[in-house]
Amino acid sequence: MLQKTTSLIVAFASLLLLSQCRKAEQTGNTGPSQHPVPITATTGMITDLVRQVGGEHVEVTGLIGEGIDPHLYKPTRSDLVALSGADVIFYNGLKLEGKMEDTLMKMGKRGKPVVAITRDLQKKNDYLMGGTAHPDPHVWMDVSGWLTTVTTVADELSAFDPKHAENYSQNAQALSQELEALDQYARESLATIPPGQRVLVTAHDAFGYLGRAYGIEVKGIQGISTESEAGVKDIENLVNYLVERKIPAVFVESSVSDQNVKALLEGAKARGHQVRIGGKLFSDAMGPTGTYEGTYLGMIDHNVTTITRALGGTAPAKGLNGKLSSQ
Repeated sequence: MLQKTTSLIVAFASLLLLSQCRKAEQTGNTGPSQHPVPITATTGMITDLVRQVGGEHVEVTGLIGEGIDPHLYKPTRSDLVALSGADVIFYNGLKLEGKMEDTLMKMGKRGKPVVAITRDLQKKNDYLMGGTAHPDPHVWMDVSGWLTTVTTVADELSAFDPKHAENYSQNAQALSQELEALDQYARESLATIPPGQRVLVTAHDAFGYLGRAYGIEVKGIQGISTESEAGVKDIENLVNYLVERKIPAVFVESSVSDQNVKALLEGAKARGHQVRIGGKLFSDAMGPTGTYEGTYLGMIDHNVTTITRALGGTAPAKGLNGKLSSQ
């Protein structure tokens, strides 16, 4: 039954791709098929970014919603429809959308603009963490790096829809100012954590760029992809580390199981060191749709404020803009 279902999905995808190919040949991709421009984005962070830059001139469909792990996500039939119907597709790249990447590449080869928002970041020498074979895709955790993607999106939209290029540029400038203020808030807040407690322990290694940008040591139970498995030895080593450094709190993630984190707490307690869960962080997905935490700005504000307060630093309970609802 599973094999039959998989075959149907593959066949459906092929038909959609063939249809898109013919459409591309007919139109030559000379510009938007309609207004607002239909766009599909993979993760919530990218969806929010494109909506902010595109404004009223785009209609963005996001594929991967709150609490969903993009590392393990497989495109559904409705996703394939959204991808086929989009004039432009934006995705993260760096293997974040591992199970969807083949579909995205096929779309690109058939004439549709398929844009990795990390494209220009990858041109920066020594920016990517994890090496070239398995780069860390969680670039949104460093706000100063994410600022580069704002320009990438604005440039792509302007090239595809030059009629509204000035609007895209203005929106990008306004968003960049907001993100610059967020970056400064993250830098100042996290710096108030006592030096000996500037250690962030989470379910998987999604916070490396945050750690590098803002001076926090990061320890993930799993690797940069949740497809990796944490072994007993990995957990034992982290328990030893927590006890030796007397780390007061560890963190769970909204899109990753908390089972391994709870094992850390139990292991530390058995060693006579009480560790608490400092809060739930947004790693690979944002908060609920329609909330402040459901925006990129709110997501990072929540993470920074939660980490700062849990590890002994000073930050306002409601965050940078006084809008946090989950503190």
